[in-house]
Amino acid sequence: MVLAMAAFSLEDMFIKAAANFVPVGEILILFGIGGTLAFTLLTLGRNQAIFHPKILSLPILIRVGCEITGRLFFTLAITFTPLSSASAILQATPLVVVMGAAVFLGERVGWRRWSAILIGFIGVMIIIRPGLESFEPASLLAVIGMLGFAGRDLATRAASPVLSNFQLGIYGFFILIPTGLFMLLFNIGPDNGGITANEFVWPDITSGMQILGATVFGVLAYYALTVAMRTGEVSVVTPFRYTRLVFALILGVLVFAEQPDVMTLLGSSIIVISGIYTLVRSRRNRVKAGDIALKTP
Repeated sequence: MVLAMAAFSLEDMFIKAAANFVPVGEILILFGIGGTLAFTLLTLGRNQAIFHPKILSLPILIRVGCEITGRLFFTLAITFTPLSSASAILQATPLVVVMGAAVFLGERVGWRRWSAILIGFIGVMIIIRPGLESFEPASLLAVIGMLGFAGRDLATRAASPVLSNFQLGIYGFFILIPTGLFMLLFNIGPDNGGITANEFVWPDITSGMQILGATVFGVLAYYALTVAMRTGEVSVVTPFRYTRLVFALILGVLVFAEQPDVMTLLGSSIIVISGIYTLVRSRRNRVKAGDIALKTP
């Protein structure tokens, strides 16, 4: 999960940089094509089927819808708002995942972790600052993207085990191609450098390398995240997603000269502390459950 978060942060950095010269919809198309080809080759290398009947199962269909929502809105968020603040809002994903695991997957979550989830959401509200003059409506894009990614992670957990991580990667990246086309057709995204959101341009060497970098790190991140979500207990694995905030803050400051304000740092700290507490409680519960199992004749 930590590896996935580091790679996702680098992916976001390259996408945000490329969006200064290439429409966001076009970036998603090229990004989707590159990721689809990479996971197709990996799937064929293991003699696995590209198309499997289980891709029409309910968890996969839900996963596709959540993937579109998460990718579309978070990509817009990192182009309209600072990388550090968008990534900070994204840190609420583990809280939503733990909550969803309790509601939909039957995992036990006690009142202490429910309290931590609530406190974490307060941290999100501090970052967004609704009702204040510093409120940025574009920050809601990151909130919607966060909800989409949380749904994707839960659907990944519920996906049929007959589908390999490489096959899930194919479907996850392929859906970005029509999503990008949709953005181009309906002029969705920012207008940068005189280039409109619905204009298809040929990337120069710099933007081409940035999109390639986003694809490489995106494939690595996607695979690592899928493995983490399918092999670890959701309530234990997901708190490690908070490491993405550290990577994003560093990249935001060093690459984009961002200066997160006190409210953003305060809200981020509250979210991270809530996640760490959730992790500690999860481990304690696992230890207790193991001791009870050993003592039971």
